[in-house]
Amino acid sequence: MLTASYIKVTRSVVSLIARTNVPTFQNFSWITLKKRNFSTTKMPAAAINKETVLKHLSLKWDMTAPEIGERAEKLIETTRALYDKIGNLDLCEVTFENTIKPIADSDCTFSVERCNLDFYQSIHPDKALRDASTECDKKLSDFEIETSMRQDIYDRIVAFEEKSKDMKLSDETRRFITRMNKLGQRNGLRLPKNEQEKVMAIKKRQTEIEIDFQKNLNEENSTWEFSEDELKGLPKDLLNELEKTSEGKFKLSLKYPHYFPLMKKCSVESTRKKMEIAFNSRCKEENSAILTELVKLRAEKAKILNFSTHAAFIHDMRMAKNPENVKSFLQNLAAKLKPLGEYDRKEMLKLKEEECKELGVEFDGKINMWDLRYYMTKIEETKFAVDQEKLKQYFPLYVVTDGLLEIYQELLGLKFNKVEGVTLWHEEVTMYTVTDKVSENIIGIFYLDLYPREGKYGHAACFGLQPGCLKPDGKRQLAVAAMVANFSKPTADAPSLLQHSEVETYFHEFGHVMHQICSETEYQLFSGTNVERDFVEAPSQMLENWCWEHEAVKRMSKHYKDGSVIPSEMMDSLVKSRNANIGVFLLRQITLATLDLNIHTRDSADIVKVYADACDSILGIPASEGTCMPATFGHLGGGYDAQYYGYLWSEVFCYDMYHSRFKSEGIFDTTVGRDYREKILKPGGSKDASEMLRNFLGRDPTQAAFLKAKGLAA
Repeated sequence: MLTASYIKVTRSVVSLIARTNVPTFQNFSWITLKKRNFSTTKMPAAAINKETVLKHLSLKWDMTAPEIGERAEKLIETTRALYDKIGNLDLCEVTFENTIKPIADSDCTFSVERCNLDFYQSIHPDKALRDASTECDKKLSDFEIETSMRQDIYDRIVAFEEKSKDMKLSDETRRFITRMNKLGQRNGLRLPKNEQEKVMAIKKRQTEIEIDFQKNLNEENSTWEFSEDELKGLPKDLLNELEKTSEGKFKLSLKYPHYFPLMKKCSVESTRKKMEIAFNSRCKEENSAILTELVKLRAEKAKILNFSTHAAFIHDMRMAKNPENVKSFLQNLAAKLKPLGEYDRKEMLKLKEEECKELGVEFDGKINMWDLRYYMTKIEETKFAVDQEKLKQYFPLYVVTDGLLEIYQELLGLKFNKVEGVTLWHEEVTMYTVTDKVSENIIGIFYLDLYPREGKYGHAACFGLQPGCLKPDGKRQLAVAAMVANFSKPTADAPSLLQHSEVETYFHEFGHVMHQICSETEYQLFSGTNVERDFVEAPSQMLENWCWEHEAVKRMSKHYKDGSVIPSEMMDSLVKSRNANIGVFLLRQITLATLDLNIHTRDSADIVKVYADACDSILGIPASEGTCMPATFGHLGGGYDAQYYGYLWSEVFCYDMYHSRFKSEGIFDTTVGRDYREKILKPGGSKDASEMLRNFLGRDPTQAAFLKAKGLAA
């Protein structure tokens, strides 16, 4: 992906899970020792209003900075008291009711408050509140680490495991017991005390600097000034949006709505070069130091826990199982793609040479990093007749939103209702309820926060805020999620207009929102996107396919001036262009995944060199001198460490699901849509991904559809 998506996985206090870099599908599950009320909330659409909805929310968006700190301290205090009580139990007294259930109940309530306090740092317009949230995140993360290393709690869980061997347990309980024993070992709770203390110290340091890594990127706000001549080729709507200096120059930031349009359309190579170097030098000094330290800390912790590398530690709990399988997957795919990548680069060079002659500038005979997106766009325009500037006029954000919501409602059997008059964290944010069309039960709520702001999370992502699990009283809690994006704002002349790639991003991230909302699990840590990380992208990637289907695109497009539909020939060209630049596109993904894998299969790494080597050997385009792209790569510091391969790994499943069911039975077939919701989204992480895939496909998944879709031989 040119614009990487990122899942902000909800954190939890569950003692043996917090901050262990294991998939968040391991959750507490308990025996039904007494009847529990699994009721949902029946609320017909006509009855939905602000007052009724707010009754089902535990989230608060009008906190002060001191209040954030106070609530964090209170959360720590009450949770620690609960754990102290459990830890003081005699081992022979441990039961489900006095140990497992209280921990699981605490997990549910803790996660909501935790996510609420944590979310402020990513979205709030007030820097004081963002800073308070960041500090709160560090305190709560330290507390979670301490809790995860409590030997007394682990010993009592093991004691319950022994007692439960002869009990008739649910599948989820068995899953829980198996997972928790393994998680305890992964936290070092079977190691000597001095080794445990080393693990705890490393985890605390990791967490602290991981938070700083992301904060640095969020708060980066540099601007660059260019004359109109230096911005030749940029669309007028972008120029009209830009702030001007007193000298008449245009000011551009390194945020997505400025950076990517410039890199795709600006014909002035020196401008592209300046911006690409700046973009891949963001937070260069501070974040390169953080990442270098993180690589060492992760490797050190893995060795203490008897894993050969950090990647081995991570993959042990993933579908891939080990780094060797990941390496083989990436190398085999790269070998298939190398000829396509070479062809793409040659085509780009031809275009560059022609353009240099036209402009009367020297042709350097190579494609540089600052050329890549520009000539990828040129190929789409010249070979496939896709004029992205004309195309985006058919994708006003409000039209795309209406069409997207309509498609998701029809496909998944849902009904969305906008809630008016609520006070949220910003006036541009909107809020919707989600009800099941058949039962009329309200199952969740989502927020859309779609425009850039200073200090806001800079990419596109889904944030789970309230898990759709059972509360301590046995009633189902509404799932709540927020989609955060950075689409261009409306201008005086036009509404917000999306590139087709942004429409894809919208579909993808909203797919994560639906995964959060549609899952119906008993326990917090199984809810929503809490699946194996190398599967988590598959459900959303699968839904991107609708952005390439005529019928679907017509539903979410309309010319912003006259309301006309996309001409058939324009749509045909768009569909044909889907595999344009597929060689360099996927080789770039493999380059990033290889960077991630290589730095996490060694004890320390020169991150600049590892990235440069991957660019040269895989992509065939050198990294720009003086830059440090890994320091800008949020995935490496934010929970995707040793897991970036998961985007491509998941894509294999995405194409299998789409072509085997939807494409063959109908992309708007409600039976298939309901099947998808029931067998892929609803289980959350309560089942292994491989089992969910077999249930939906009726067989084990294969790579055939993926390879065919990319124009590759099996």
